[in-house]
Amino acid sequence: MTKSIPVTKAVIAAAGRGTRFLPTVKAYAKELVPILSKPNIQYLVEEAIAAGITELCIVHRHGEKTIRNYFKANEDWETYLKSVNKLEALDSLKKINQNLKTLKLVPQSPSLPYGNASPLLAAKSFIGDDPFVYMFGDDLIVEKETGRYLKKMISTFEKYSPAIVDSVKNVGPIEIARYGSAKYIKDSKYPNRISGMYEKLPADKAPSFFGQGGRFIVNSKKLWPILTSQSTGKGNELWFADAVNTLAANDIVITEATDTESDWMTTGDPLRWLKANLAVAMLNEEFAPEIREFIKHL
Repeated sequence: MTKSIPVTKAVIAAAGRGTRFLPTVKAYAKELVPILSKPNIQYLVEEAIAAGITELCIVHRHGEKTIRNYFKANEDWETYLKSVNKLEALDSLKKINQNLKTLKLVPQSPSLPYGNASPLLAAKSFIGDDPFVYMFGDDLIVEKETGRYLKKMISTFEKYSPAIVDSVKNVGPIEIARYGSAKYIKDSKYPNRISGMYEKLPADKAPSFFGQGGRFIVNSKKLWPILTSQSTGKGNELWFADAVNTLAANDIVITEATDTESDWMTTGDPLRWLKANLAVAMLNEEFAPEIREFIKHL
C-alpha cells in the first residue's frame, strides 16, 4: 500500500440554515449555539487542531457574518476584559489563532445546490489535491481527550490509503432509522470496508446498526471526479453520502467506529442538542455532581 501524505487540512460545513432552531438562528448561525460555555463550532475547531490540523476552512452560508465575527479579534472586548482583569476569558479563541497556520472562512455561493456536499465545492481551491478532514458543523465528538477519535481516523487513513474513512457509531435498532446504515463486506486487506451507506432504513431492513457520523477523512484526488459531476439527489440536494456510495462501489471506503472513550452525537435538533450539552457537562468534574443531583430530582 502506498503511504498517504500527512493530513493537515480540514473543512467544516456550516452553510445550513438550521431551521429547527428558529427563531434563535434568525440572529446568528446555528453553529454558534453554545454547548455549555462555547459555541458548537469551537469544539470542532479545537478537535481538528488537537488531531494535527494546521489549515482549516469554515464554509458558511452566503451573507452570514456571525461566524466570521466570532473568530475575528475584537478590540472593544479585549479592552473591557483587560479593564476588569478577565482577559483570560478569550484565551481559548487566542489559542486557535496561535495553533492554526490558516483559518479561512468561505461563503457558499448561492449558485451551488443546497446539500451537505456543496461546502466541499465551495472549498475546492482551499483543498486542492490534498487529503483532508471533512466535519459536519452540527455534529460533536464528546471525549475527555480532545481530538483522540479524529487522530484514530487519520491514522487509519494514512495506514490503508482508502478513498474515504467514514465515521460510524453503533446507534442500535431504535435510532438506526434516523441515519445511513453501513453495509460491510469481507476484505482481508481492508478491515471494516463497506459497499455503501443505506439511508434511513428500519431496523429489520438495515444492513447494520452502524450509523454514519459527521467525520470523514477524504482522498481529494479520488473525490473530485465524482463530486464535480454528481447530480442532486433526494430533495434536490447535493448529498455527500451519494459520493461516499459511488466511491464505495468503485474504490475503497472503510469505517472507523466510535468507542466508549469518544462518543459521536448530533446537535442538529433541540432534543439532541440538549443531550449533547448534558454529555459534555458530565465530563466536567465541577458540573457533573450537580447535574446528577438535578436530574435525580426531576
